[in-house]
This record gives sequence, structure tokens and C-alpha cells, in this order.
Amino acid sequence: MAFQPIVNVSQRQVIYYEALVRGPNGESAFSILEQVTDALMYRFDQACRIKAIELASELGMQERLSINFLPNAVYEPQACIQATLETAHRVGWPTERLNFEIIETERVKDRIHMRTIIESYREMGFTTSLDDFGNGYANLDLLTDLRPDTLKIDRDLVMECDSDKRRQAILRSLVALAKTLGTKLIAEGVETREESRCLLTLGIPMQQGYYFSHPNLEALAEIDDAKYD
Repeated sequence: MAFQPIVNVSQRQVIYYEALVRGPNGESAFSILEQVTDALMYRFDQACRIKAIELASELGMQERLSINFLPNAVYEPQACIQATLETAHRVGWPTERLNFEIIETERVKDRIHMRTIIESYREMGFTTSLDDFGNGYANLDLLTDLRPDTLKIDRDLVMECDSDKRRQAILRSLVALAKTLGTKLIAEGVETREESRCLLTLGIPMQQGYYFSHPNLEALAEIDDAKYD
């Protein structure tokens, strides 16, 4: 696993680390995920959760841990979470510091099932995020059925937002929408200081991207204070 920080620019601190799957020699997530068949999906999802929690504990992580999961790999939330809970208990990881990030929403055809997962996880004390919001299938209509704690704004809406008035208008609308729905926003794919400053001005202090740090293989990044200025 690699870990990439999610920062709160206003608070000048890392608030989450997202766990990202990597191969044994650092191969990309895509190269690994494309090998995961439907038959292996459940075992792969469980193995990633366990490895992420074990490594986070070994590295002494004090921040919240965000773990990606494949909704189609969760056949019944209460049953599928047991290995996660057992691992957290074994290594002493507080379950209230776990966030589950929903990926590959385009492959989910049963939204009632996804809603059940989110609601079940909330009842167990976890938080949830919806990844890649604003791109592809992760669109506004998902919010008619789902109530995630956080929406992660896709890079397509973030790039060059400092100079793109149309993107700024969309981002302002998302800030207003999130406030109305009682959810939080995280901007993904922040790559420049100008993008970061613009997002902060628009009301999106929680940010993630190469500007702050690339994913670090089995390590936690230290963020230069100058990144917050």
C-alpha cells in the first residue's frame, strides 16, 4: 500500500491518509485492479483493508485512514466488515478513525445496496466518501439515493480552476450544495499552488494531490509548511 495525505489548508495539517493499492514492486493501482476478476473481488477487497490498517498502525499514523472499497465486493455489510473490525482490534486501531471511500461507482447497478452499505457503516461509527464526484457516473443523481459524509471532487473540475471561470462557478455551486446536504468536500488532484489558493478562497480547504505529496509506498509524507502559505 501507498499512502497519500489529505490536508486541511486552513488548519495547516494532514487530516487523512488515503491508502492506495500498489504491486509488490510498486506497480500502479490500475495494473493491479485490472487483474482482479469478479471471483477474486471479495478476497482482494478484504486483503486491501487488512493490509492498510496493519501498515497504518505500524507507521504510527495518528490521522484518519481512508480505505478504498469496491461496492460490488460487499455482499452484506455486517458480515463483510468483520475481518476489518478484527484487524483494527488486533493492532489497536480506533474504528472511529476509519473512512471508507467508494470507488468504481459506474459498476454499481444496485443503488439501494450501496445506500445500505453507507447507512450500515455510519451506524457502526465509520464515515464514507464518494470518489471522483463530477466525473463519469459519479454525478448529481447519485445524491438522490446516497448520503456520504464526504464528496471528493474529481480532478477534471479542479485543474486550472484558478484561471477558469466556468470551473469556479461549478465549484461554488458544489460548495452551496454540500452545505445544504450536510456533507463535506475534498478537492482531488490539486497540482499547483494557484489551484490550492483558489479552492481555499472558494470554500474548499480540504485538498489532496501532487502539490502536497505523491503517494508514498509504505510511508507517510511530511508536508512542507510552505505548501499552506
